[in-house]
Amino acid sequence: MVLSLGISSFIGKTMYDAGEFKNIHSHFDGRCTSVYGLNGPEDITILDNGIALISADDRWKTLEGIPVQGKIFSYDLNDPLPQLVNMTQDIEFEFHPHGISTYQNKDGEIRLFAVNHTSNGNTIEAFVFQDDRLMHLETISDPLLISPNDLVMLDRDRFYVTNDHGTRTSFGKMSEEYLQLSLANILFYDGENFHIAMEGLSYPNGINKSLNGDTIYVSESIGKTISICSRDSENNTLILEKEIYLDSGLDNIELDKKGNLWIGSHPKALAFLRHAKDPEELSPSQVIRLSIKGNGDHISKEVYMNMGDELSGSSVASVYNNMLLIGAVFEDHFLLCHLGE
Repeated sequence: MVLSLGISSFIGKTMYDAGEFKNIHSHFDGRCTSVYGLNGPEDITILDNGIALISADDRWKTLEGIPVQGKIFSYDLNDPLPQLVNMTQDIEFEFHPHGISTYQNKDGEIRLFAVNHTSNGNTIEAFVFQDDRLMHLETISDPLLISPNDLVMLDRDRFYVTNDHGTRTSFGKMSEEYLQLSLANILFYDGENFHIAMEGLSYPNGINKSLNGDTIYVSESIGKTISICSRDSENNTLILEKEIYLDSGLDNIELDKKGNLWIGSHPKALAFLRHAKDPEELSPSQVIRLSIKGNGDHISKEVYMNMGDELSGSSVASVYNNMLLIGAVFEDHFLLCHLGE
């Protein structure tokens, strides 16, 4: 009897924490159109010149055991009739991109680094943006790349990367998720070697930096928080300064020109897991804008919510002028939205 009650309580708590009982309503003060021609547009970042770079991989095919080559596309938001352009058509190695980040130096050179999940392990792929293509520079690998998800570049060689799990096995990862264990970490790459920059995290997912580069923002999907961290100037470890609870399965983080955080999110985590197994199962999509004030206060606003019929499983929200691009983990399209505010 006691065991049954314990199991029932655990199941109920898990469902509650995952947002299964949330009452949500679709809304958006603007208009959106669907852009097709790619699969799994999981991460989107927009350059200062208005060119969106989109990390795309058909994850449903991978789950079926028949993976196809992933791609990174460009999409020029200043073009009246923008077209998707495959930027990685020339690469010959196995490529399944996940999180991406860019860095532009004073000479205008643009580098892009991408998390890559291959059949032989996880790597970081380094590219340079050249002649409307991404030219491959090098592959970075290390045993510490247990389960990389997203990364943020500090300069042309150095970056932070999230390991969303601390264990390698499927059973271990499932235990971390359902038992809400904080075993994951963030790594720092100094241009030659990886070091652990922060530990004890609960599914660290998206990562980005403030406009001045002094602060690192991390989304913890299971913890449903944004962690605000300062950087140790000597060893680049991360120091937790503040946590902001947003009650949603937070995914990637992008910043607008004012420094506001735009976060693609999964308000119902179990619905997202069902969607991952069956495309017919809809998963709500949510976009949160988080404004952090100089005095430590913050304001969060739910900018977009959809039950999943327009877009299921939103993972990223990226802004350019009055345009909002919303990507998803599995879908065959992303949304190009015009903000109404």
